[in-house]
Amino acid sequence: MTRQNRVTPAGNLISTAARGTMMGNRGVLHDDTGRIVRNSQVRRWITCEVEFRGRRREVMAPGRYTELFFLDEAVAFAAGHRPCAECRHGDYREFRRLWPGTGRRADEIDRELARERGRATETVDPPAGAFVALDDECWLVTGDRLARWTPSGYADRLPVPSSAVAMLTPPSTAAVLAAGYRPRLHPTSA
Repeated sequence: MTRQNRVTPAGNLISTAARGTMMGNRGVLHDDTGRIVRNSQVRRWITCEVEFRGRRREVMAPGRYTELFFLDEAVAFAAGHRPCAECRHGDYREFRRLWPGTGRRADEIDRELARERGRATETVDPPAGAFVALDDECWLVTGDRLARWTPSGYADRLPVPSSAVAMLTPPSTAAVLAAGYRPRLHPTSA
């Protein structure tokens, strides 16, 4: 059964048989039948390891958080998620260290991401690892090239435009990427 628990770079939840390389959550989004009934329940949107300490979960169990899946970390970032402080502690610490300004506690980061997510910002120099929107498609910035996102991997390549583009990745996360954080990317990004 294909569930509506894959996240696009724009933050939408879709149904697809394609597998993701990372997991995350936004609280309980589904009803007792597994049908998505809301986009989020909590402010803390995190990105987790698919496997961690042998833990097993029933996907979309009634009353439990909704397991969401991402092609890779860049998709999770574009959608407004951040690294989990438990299963991805080292990545979380690095993300916090590179976070702009002085507010680097999880609650402060989560509040800022909640304000920024879902709003494209115009930029002429998106950092590697960020997502931009062109012609109703989502494109990963891989340096001087863009790679078009699909649920199963990256396809097509274009040069990064020299004019302003709509960046999907929240500005604070883009600043973390510009400061040197390297997100885990799907193998098809190369």
